[in-house]
Amino acid sequence: MTAQPKRRTIVESGDGGLGLGLATFIANGEDLGPIIRHSFDSGKPEALMQNLRSIVKKKEVEIEELCRLHYEDFILAVDELRGVLVDADELKGMLSGENSHLQEASTDQLLKLDELLELYSVKKNVGEAITTLKICVKVFSLCMTCNNYIAEAKFHPALKTLDLIQKGYLRNIPLKLLKKVVARQIPLIKLHIEKKVCSEFNDWLVHIRRMAKQIGQASISQASLARQKDEEMRARQREAEGHSHAGPDEHLYTLDLENTEEESALHFDLTPVYRAHHMHTCLGIGEKFRDYYYKNRLMQLNLDMQISTSQPFLESHQPFLAQVAGFFIVEECVLRTADGLLSESQVETTWETAIGKITSVLEEQFSRMRTASHFLLIKDYVTLLGAAVNKYGYRITQLIEVLEKSRDKYHQLLLLECRKQIDDILTNDSYEQMVIKKEYEYNMNVTAFHLEHDDAIPDFPYVTPFSSSVPDVCRIVRSFIEDSVSYLSYGGLMNIYDVVKAFLDRLLIEVLNDSLLNMIYARSLGMSQMMQLAGNISVLEQACGMFLLHSAQLCGIPKRVAERSHSGLTARAVLKASQNAVYNALINLTNFKVDEFMVLLEEVNWIAEEAPDNSNDYVNEVMIYLETLVSTAQEILPLEALYKVVSGAMSHISDSIMTTLLNDGVKRFTVNAVLGIDIDLKMLEAFADEKFDSTGLSDLGKETTFRDCLVEIRQLVNLLLSSQPENFMNPVIRQRNYGSLDYKKLSIICDKYKDSADSLFGSLSNRNTHQSARKKSMDVLKRRLKDFS
Repeated sequence: MTAQPKRRTIVESGDGGLGLGLATFIANGEDLGPIIRHSFDSGKPEALMQNLRSIVKKKEVEIEELCRLHYEDFILAVDELRGVLVDADELKGMLSGENSHLQEASTDQLLKLDELLELYSVKKNVGEAITTLKICVKVFSLCMTCNNYIAEAKFHPALKTLDLIQKGYLRNIPLKLLKKVVARQIPLIKLHIEKKVCSEFNDWLVHIRRMAKQIGQASISQASLARQKDEEMRARQREAEGHSHAGPDEHLYTLDLENTEEESALHFDLTPVYRAHHMHTCLGIGEKFRDYYYKNRLMQLNLDMQISTSQPFLESHQPFLAQVAGFFIVEECVLRTADGLLSESQVETTWETAIGKITSVLEEQFSRMRTASHFLLIKDYVTLLGAAVNKYGYRITQLIEVLEKSRDKYHQLLLLECRKQIDDILTNDSYEQMVIKKEYEYNMNVTAFHLEHDDAIPDFPYVTPFSSSVPDVCRIVRSFIEDSVSYLSYGGLMNIYDVVKAFLDRLLIEVLNDSLLNMIYARSLGMSQMMQLAGNISVLEQACGMFLLHSAQLCGIPKRVAERSHSGLTARAVLKASQNAVYNALINLTNFKVDEFMVLLEEVNWIAEEAPDNSNDYVNEVMIYLETLVSTAQEILPLEALYKVVSGAMSHISDSIMTTLLNDGVKRFTVNAVLGIDIDLKMLEAFADEKFDSTGLSDLGKETTFRDCLVEIRQLVNLLLSSQPENFMNPVIRQRNYGSLDYKKLSIICDKYKDSADSLFGSLSNRNTHQSARKKSMDVLKRRLKDFS
């Protein structure tokens, strides 16, 4: 009861607020740090210390009060504690004894436990070592496997092994040194693999460049073989068409299916390319290799496109084109099988570059060509190149275009060569009919060109109606057609027949016809040779149909279609005109020869006193010549030509006699001279009638006969010998009997005409005689003609 006032005294003696707060905090066991910090911060630590001392004193008082109230309980507790201490000492002794006994008993066990713990530690260390060794052994094993793969050039499994080491083991390798070595060697090994596959690829580049020409040649050979089969098929079709009139023949339409596969496959190894591409892709540098491949192949192509200057293009074009073909065949195979190594745009760009270079080379070389056969040889190989690469999908339009552009140049060279050959043939021809003694000669020179309408083999020896130049020219024309078709075939034209026909026309007109005209106008041929030339032209004109059919056949035009075609060769009409030219030349030659004999007219006695009993000398010579002329012409010339030549000769004889009478060389002539001319005319007329009938010209229905060619001189002789010449002025009689006579010519001739010779005795005896009625009539005619003039 006395303790409480003291507690109040203590509290009141201090700072009441702060002390109460401290007491509360201490009673609640809270942290006094904030209060102490606040006191020091506020600068009043003395008050805090005072309050703390008050609280300590207060607690001491409370403890004393508590001890005073419970001191008996404390004593009892101390007694009990002392008893417990005694028990504790006993227990301690017992425990100590037990401990000593236990220690003595467990000493061996502890030793064994230490050994066991040591063994466990060893086991743990061994396990860790084994684990480490297993990892290292596996890594070493993988490294050895990788080395073996590399040694065996098995780079793909080597890379797989490296990836396995890098991703599965490298982080788990416990040995830092080994881990460092392996980590350092992996990129080196990858670099080694890259270099190795690059080295193999570079070797492949060298090898494939050497092989490209062989690859191209093999492909072009296959294209050639395919073309040959195609031509054989066309030949069988043409043969079938030739036999179509006899019905279909199953053997002619069968297709030989044997060997339709490619005879030789194109074998080349792309394994190094595939391996290099795959290895670079696995190494993550596939784009680098694709660029490397493209650039190196482009460099090779640039080298391949360089034309050799050490040899002519004729010799180097095949290796050059075969190399290019082989290059792009390889590229197509790489594009198709190398899984993205090349793109279509890259191959297309490369091909466009190459084809542009090839076309420029061809244009330049073609412009320098001077021989058609060389031109054709190169063209054929170019088309085979086109066929070979087109099979692999490459466009060859530019190649076809350059060949089309060079078409005229080729045919111009071909025409020049044919001109030289034809000129040589025509110049060296003897212009004598061929004598064929053997059947093979007949087949080679006649049957081969259908120069005879009858297919039957004649008896030998056989004399042809033409000379040796005709089959020789036919061979040249046929060769020209074949060369032209060969050039135009397998190009861009679908229908080459019209083009071939146009160039054939040019050959026949510009070359053959010009050469024939040169021979005609050169005047270097004799009469028989000129006749033979005329016969040759006639045969060649007929052969135009055969040339056209041969062209159609080679162009794949069915024979029946070609025969029905109404568009023939213009050359046929031109050669027909040249026949007229040679006929005119024959006529001129004949007339020139006749003139040599007609000179003998000057020896005629124009004022003969007596009528002659025989013909004049000139007509005998002319008759002999005409006989020879007709017999020769009948063997060589067609009837139309024979008719023109003989008609021309007859007309010229008539004109020559008229000209002689009109010339000043004949001052006058008598009736006796006219009677001599009449005898000459009768001989000529008899000859004309006989030859007109014997040659078969009478069967042709000609309106003008050979006799009619002498009509002018005949009418003149008849008028001069007429008893009433003045009847000429009668229009009816003149039209009927003297229609070919000209007034002026007749007037001149009549002025020279005397009824009889003016001999001395004759004139005296007849001076006082009346003029005869004929003389009077002639005088009347003369006056009338003068009046008419």
